[in-house]
Amino acid sequence: MKTATATALRPLATSPVRWLLPVMLVLLFLAILIWLPWQARQMESSERQEQLIADTLWVEQTIRFQLGRHEDAMQALAADIASGSIARAQLPERMNRLLQTGRELRNVRWVDPTGRVVAGTDGQAGPLDAAGLLVADHARRARRGVYSQPLLDAAGATVLEYHYPIFDGERHLGTVVASFSAAAILDEMVPWWFAQDNQISLLDRDDKVLARRTAAGPGHGVYTHKRALDLPGSVVTLMTDSVKSEPKLLPNLLVGSVIALSLGLLWSLMALWIHISRRLQAEGALRQQMLFRTAMENSLLTGLRARDLEGRVTYVNPAFCQIVGYPADQLVGRKPPMPYWAPEAIGEYQHRFAGILAGNVEPQVETVFVRPDGTRVPVLIFESPLVDGDGKQTGWMGSILDISDRKRVEELNRQQEEKLQTSARLATMGELASMLAHELNQPLAAISSYTTGALNMMARAAGKGEALDCNVLKPALEQAGAQAQRAGQIIRSVHEFVKKREPERQEVRVQSLLDSIGALIELQTRNKHVTLHVLIPDDLPPVLADRVMVEQVLLNLTRNAIEAMAHVPPERRVLQIAASHDAQSGMVAVRVEDQGHGIPDDVAERLFSPFFSTKAEGMGMGLNVCRTAIEFHGGTLTHRANPGGGTIFTFTLPAATAAAAAT
Repeated sequence: MKTATATALRPLATSPVRWLLPVMLVLLFLAILIWLPWQARQMESSERQEQLIADTLWVEQTIRFQLGRHEDAMQALAADIASGSIARAQLPERMNRLLQTGRELRNVRWVDPTGRVVAGTDGQAGPLDAAGLLVADHARRARRGVYSQPLLDAAGATVLEYHYPIFDGERHLGTVVASFSAAAILDEMVPWWFAQDNQISLLDRDDKVLARRTAAGPGHGVYTHKRALDLPGSVVTLMTDSVKSEPKLLPNLLVGSVIALSLGLLWSLMALWIHISRRLQAEGALRQQMLFRTAMENSLLTGLRARDLEGRVTYVNPAFCQIVGYPADQLVGRKPPMPYWAPEAIGEYQHRFAGILAGNVEPQVETVFVRPDGTRVPVLIFESPLVDGDGKQTGWMGSILDISDRKRVEELNRQQEEKLQTSARLATMGELASMLAHELNQPLAAISSYTTGALNMMARAAGKGEALDCNVLKPALEQAGAQAQRAGQIIRSVHEFVKKREPERQEVRVQSLLDSIGALIELQTRNKHVTLHVLIPDDLPPVLADRVMVEQVLLNLTRNAIEAMAHVPPERRVLQIAASHDAQSGMVAVRVEDQGHGIPDDVAERLFSPFFSTKAEGMGMGLNVCRTAIEFHGGTLTHRANPGGGTIFTFTLPAATAAAAAT
């Protein structure tokens, strides 16, 4: 057994695998020791060169910016000379002030087209020489500022001249000439921190040094850069030469590298131990968060359901199981159709599910779920994409709310609203009771008179033994019948208005609504001596509304309008009911206009508030009920002042054609 084991282990002992890997690691280590310092040296050299280029560019832009300021000042001076806005006697003072803007500006002068000096600064230079005249002529022909090539002044210093032509229209008045000292440009415009590390020079087009600044000593020629100054008409180059030499390798490189690598290894081990400790802590915290999240999800009253991209249920919480009545093990992993879908809505569920798979998610859906015992549960579903930590969608997350209680509350509110509307109708009829009795007395008295006359005619004919003439009796009976129909119509209008019924939306014309309550409106208008105008277009489309609710709104608004005109002169007591159709919005607007006392601002703010009334005997519910009824139909009830005095109430209802198109 031992022999077999030794035989089996011997190939492993002599295998090159045991020493090849360590040798490769040592060679890699040595290669890194050699390559790393060299690479670091190269990177440092590259960084120094790149930094020098960036700093040189910044200095060049700074010089160009300062020269640009002087150019703008020369252009402004030339413009003032051309316009005559400055007297010639004031020019020297103006030019001397320009010299104070920078020591690099030596002098400023105005020379005429022949080169003679017209005005200049103190200690000004003489007239232009032949070279200067050529530059001035170049500026005149270009009609812009031009620099001369570097030249030497009387003291032997290098200067640059800037020539800007002066034109009064097309008439050439000469040239403004500004002289800049090349040495002063470096001294004044180059930052001190840059001069501490570099030798800065200005070169002409032949690379001849025009000026040099060596605050930190001469450069070593290792890191250099040239940048041409953008001077129109002149070639001047900015050259920088760093005083830094090439980086050197560290002494005792091997020892330093070994120490650095050893420290790096220890630091890596320390960092790894810290990382493991933190990871264990993070795992513990994550475990606690998962337990807390699970407890929180289990305690929620909102049902949670997660589905993958194929619609398969991947997670449900206890609240969802309680809503649908199925345990989690019967739901997780299941694909549609689901057991809690209502049979009559299978098609709707399938259509919505297909939309979800296609990415067309309705963020909020109201539907019904069916429990195993047949109980129907109205629910509100909120659906949103389920996205993982990488931002990739993995499915859909749904929140399901049991809205059974809300539905019961809505039903109670609807019933209370109906009761409130019925009470309002009864209160309205109570106010109309006295006028109704007066109006019924008239047809009843007429019926009594006609029937009495008919009986008298019959008695006279019987007493005389004569045959009764039906043609004489017929008009009296017809008039009695007409009065009876009139009384019946008034009673039927009241009955239809106050009887309790379920709201029913149907197509109805506005004119038909007015005809139904016309007798009640006429009662009020005749009693208050109000003239009624009705303006209803023949082509007005019907509205989709509950007849009785809208009739109540019209009756309340007309009654308020009539009462508002009780104290105005009789000739102004005009009540107008008009209607119009807005094809763009698909709404029909009905206006009730009066010419009464109007509505004060403080009353208008609370006009639609419940239990607010300006009448001593009012309940304060009329306008509130009207607004509720109109909003029930999807319309609005508003008011505004009548330009002719009074108030205009306007309510809108959806046109039947627009409602059908939306459906």
